[in-house]
Amino acid sequence: MSEACRVLKQYFGYDTFREGQEELVESILAGQDTFGIMPTGAGKSICFQVPALMLRGITLVVSPLISLMKDQVEGLNQAGVHAAYLNSSLTAGQYQKALGYAKAGRYKIIYVAPERLVTEGFLDFALHADISMLVVDEAHCVSQWGQDFRPSYLKIVEFIEKLPDRPVISAFTATATKEVRDDIIDILLLQSPKVVTTGFDRPNLYFAVQSPKDKYASMKNFLELHTGQSGIVYCLTRKYVEEVFERLRADGFSVTKYHAGLDDMERKANQEEFIYSRAEIMVATNAFGMGIDKSDVRFVVHYNMPKNMESYYQEAGRAGRDGEAAECVLLYAGQDVVTNQFFIDHNKDNQELDEVGRRMVMERDRERLRKMTFYCFTNECLRDYTLRYFGEYGSNYCGNCCNCLSKFENADVTEIARGLIGCVESCRQRFGTNMIVDTVHGANTAKIRNYRMNENPHYGELAQTPVFRLRQVMNHLQLYGYLNVTSDEYAIVKLTDKSEAVLKGEERIVMKLAKEQEHPAKVKGSRDGKAGRGLKGAAAGFSREEFTEKEEQMFARLRALRTEIAREENVPPYIVFSDKTLVHMCILKPATKEDMLAVSGVGEFKYEKYGERFLQCVRNVDK
Repeated sequence: MSEACRVLKQYFGYDTFREGQEELVESILAGQDTFGIMPTGAGKSICFQVPALMLRGITLVVSPLISLMKDQVEGLNQAGVHAAYLNSSLTAGQYQKALGYAKAGRYKIIYVAPERLVTEGFLDFALHADISMLVVDEAHCVSQWGQDFRPSYLKIVEFIEKLPDRPVISAFTATATKEVRDDIIDILLLQSPKVVTTGFDRPNLYFAVQSPKDKYASMKNFLELHTGQSGIVYCLTRKYVEEVFERLRADGFSVTKYHAGLDDMERKANQEEFIYSRAEIMVATNAFGMGIDKSDVRFVVHYNMPKNMESYYQEAGRAGRDGEAAECVLLYAGQDVVTNQFFIDHNKDNQELDEVGRRMVMERDRERLRKMTFYCFTNECLRDYTLRYFGEYGSNYCGNCCNCLSKFENADVTEIARGLIGCVESCRQRFGTNMIVDTVHGANTAKIRNYRMNENPHYGELAQTPVFRLRQVMNHLQLYGYLNVTSDEYAIVKLTDKSEAVLKGEERIVMKLAKEQEHPAKVKGSRDGKAGRGLKGAAAGFSREEFTEKEEQMFARLRALRTEIAREENVPPYIVFSDKTLVHMCILKPATKEDMLAVSGVGEFKYEKYGERFLQCVRNVDK
């Protein structure tokens, strides 16, 4: 067994590394700058925590959020690793005490907010400390093209330049397009970095998009099918959070809320209600979740469409971090696009950029919003659409999203496409999507008459085609590059290099359309043999799907014991052991220390703390 594997087992309880982890660990240990791009739940933290325990000096981890640092440090301390965080949540006295311990060499890993790096007190410590590695977590925050750009992250390079000796630099992110990845390497001045991308796919997650007439009723039905499970409901605005929270509470759900309008104490208390599993459902804006390592989240519902695919995939990815089957449902309405467009037009986050930079970011944001909207309308595999967005290409069939599980047929829509493209050409590419659709459908509106589009040669040409079908085809043409839309507030439809082939009859357009007699697939929250069935813990290696009655009883007893220990130690239950570890206990039914140490997630330190109590629990049920 290699030294890295020994450390992995001793502190974290895992026998082997996951895909990509060992390659990243070895790169860091070899003293090479390292960049890891791994999906949420793939174990990024292991990639820098294991080498941190093996390197000579201290590892500094730059993290963007207090909750992220607190969660990671609690987990490390529970595993027997001395770690601490330095951020604004500490009082002046606590901060100085922690800094004093750091100077005394008590901590092997220190999490720090980017704003703290160049402060006088922290610099005084850093300039005299033996820093072996600096880790940039959530590295996409350093790029202004990323979805969570934070100007404070630019202080990282300034800090590194002040150090007497340059440490190994490692960076990690879950969601980044190729442009953002390149930007991260350039900004952080990574030196010939080892770049490892394990892929963005999360096969244990089921994806669905719905456009219900009554969002709340649809969501309520979904939640009723998930009673007793932990989940997150994301809303676009504070107003939606308050409204959804109040209605769910009135309907008897175990629920709490989180948004930036709450005071610090209430936000912290509500977050702990959810993390400690005292409340099953968290209703929140996107202010909640980064760095929250709650492994047993079984569903994420987006009550509104997010502003881009990066945000959506990151938020949806908070489900099923334990590798067990989980569901991600997006409830779409046209108003979501309007609200997101308003946020883009009135964005206050990029005030430090010059006018040209702000305009470029705004154009990028509009383009991202369009691609997010396409996701909500596509009849193609939702997983494949997402992976293509991040530069990966698959088979266009995953068998675990609502589109793959619905009944579609290929339809030739060339004549509709030719009419739409012809209208764009004949009006000299001057109008937006709505005007083009209204024109070919033959709408008799004041706007059509004012712009004399009723005289367009394609006016009324597709009057017999339903408007919803015209919009579906228009989205398909934009998605596959037969038409383009400008990245400005007017969003004008333009021709592309591919348009002419359709107009000349040289290329036919075929797209997937739902069969007329069929209804769109509905999410089955109870996993009744449809959505998500057959996974059998594909990502986890073991699952509850085929538990016997006794094993279900054992799992319930183990969870109750875990909750009891969590309350005794005032930590979240998943910090003690994850659901995945409890499931493995039920399958292995350990009877000895050696058996228990074979359970995934049980290391030597945790065995000494909890092992005998869990062994006794297993014995009592297994009699």
